[in-house]
Amino acid sequence: MSKNHNGVRRGQPAPACILVLFGASGDLAKRKLFPALVNLRKAGLLPGEFAVVGLATTPMTSEAFRDRLSGEAPAFLPNLDADSWSWLRERIHYLPGDFRSPELYGQLARALGELDAASRTGGNALFYVATPPDFFGDVADRLHEAGLATEAGGAWRRVIVEKPFGDSYESARELNARLRRVLGEDQIYRIDHYLGKETVQNMMVFRFANGIFEPIWNRQYIDSVQITAAEAVGVEQRGRYYDHAGALRDMVPNHLFQLLALTAMEPPSSFEAEAVRDEKGKVLRAIQPFAPEDVLTRTVRGQYGPSEGLEPARPGYRSEPRVDPESRTETFAAMKVEIDNWRWADVPFYLRTGKRMPGQHTEVTIVFRRPPQRLFRGTEVAGFAPNILVLQLQPDEGISLRFEAKVPGPVVRTGAVDMDFSYAEHFGRTPSTGYETLLYDCMCADPTLFQRADSVEDGWSVVEPILDVWRALPPRDFPNYPAGTWGPKEADQLLARDGRAWHLRRVHGQP
Repeated sequence: MSKNHNGVRRGQPAPACILVLFGASGDLAKRKLFPALVNLRKAGLLPGEFAVVGLATTPMTSEAFRDRLSGEAPAFLPNLDADSWSWLRERIHYLPGDFRSPELYGQLARALGELDAASRTGGNALFYVATPPDFFGDVADRLHEAGLATEAGGAWRRVIVEKPFGDSYESARELNARLRRVLGEDQIYRIDHYLGKETVQNMMVFRFANGIFEPIWNRQYIDSVQITAAEAVGVEQRGRYYDHAGALRDMVPNHLFQLLALTAMEPPSSFEAEAVRDEKGKVLRAIQPFAPEDVLTRTVRGQYGPSEGLEPARPGYRSEPRVDPESRTETFAAMKVEIDNWRWADVPFYLRTGKRMPGQHTEVTIVFRRPPQRLFRGTEVAGFAPNILVLQLQPDEGISLRFEAKVPGPVVRTGAVDMDFSYAEHFGRTPSTGYETLLYDCMCADPTLFQRADSVEDGWSVVEPILDVWRALPPRDFPNYPAGTWGPKEADQLLARDGRAWHLRRVHGQP
């Protein structure tokens, strides 16, 4: 077990603290954050000296809020551990108010003082801003004005900010500057829940702790890399936000670029947070910029229409709640990315993400170069399929390696076989929302899995030229793929022009 900057040994309970949750009555809190706290308690990773203060606009008492959470918890924690929930419930408190009102922060300061004395939390506080992005800067400013962001006497104060972190390069820079006027960079934790998944964290272990993979993790042996983040759902109740954002803004500068950076990064000098984040940043800065003509040939956008032949039928995007019936917002984005460095020269990275696809599925696929076939001349072997390594994040986390094997019999014939590793089968299913590791890391002052300011801006700098061209040339063929399919045909053509095709493992029984 390693230690973090606070000297806390990993695997032991986090330091005493109070978690202040802005947006405590929202969807994220009930679906992910409170269940994650229950799971951390069950795992023995929450400190005994711990409390939660939930803030939301709805007038409610602390007891009424606890009752509401108790009614919702079983739906989001099917195997709810009653003892862990009971322990957490009695430590939950609630304050209603306007997130922009200085009065609320005065009340919060008094509540934190009382809870700190009662719970012996040492003045430590973690502020989680699970609100619409319009509030991020205002919350930070009000915390500063109320003296709640000030670290003194050995106590720490940290702020977790949810995505989206800006909606353009300029807005991301402005938000970074605003936060850093009142907070130190080491106090800001920009969260990306994809990085809480076991397989994502295992990517570094897989590469750097196994001597057979890192020597071939380069352009000499790897033909291409594919990163897919497919969602079966539509926009649900997020239509107002999504119709402004679209698939590119919503997924690529954060989730997909973080996966790309972890896949392509150089070995860090250590697993210290800044060493890892330095190497991830170098990858983002090495992405080849998109000239306007590149956007036309190396990117694809799509919008789903009504499903065809599916039961039950799925509506088209323009029929979803809170969506403009003539919307030109993309629900699918794909692109070919090239990295200008020694390791990855001439190795294309293909990225795609979309709504209303056949299944919820996220994976990183490494396609290796084919070996020469001279040895098998004069045999029945007509050709080799490439070796493929798949790091699957969801729905089932695991790793798969595809290789060639001889088909039994007197004639030399080969077939592709998969060697699979499943986290659930090997280690057993551990209750997880994807937020447990991130919450625990923030309490322990480990920012490894959180985005640094420069990386956020570097990601937006890659995406901005694409957005500019897409704004200048509105799509004329939307909708261009039926709900329940793998996106527009142009996404297949993007790879076909290079003699390649998308790879995807079996999804929910589909080939």
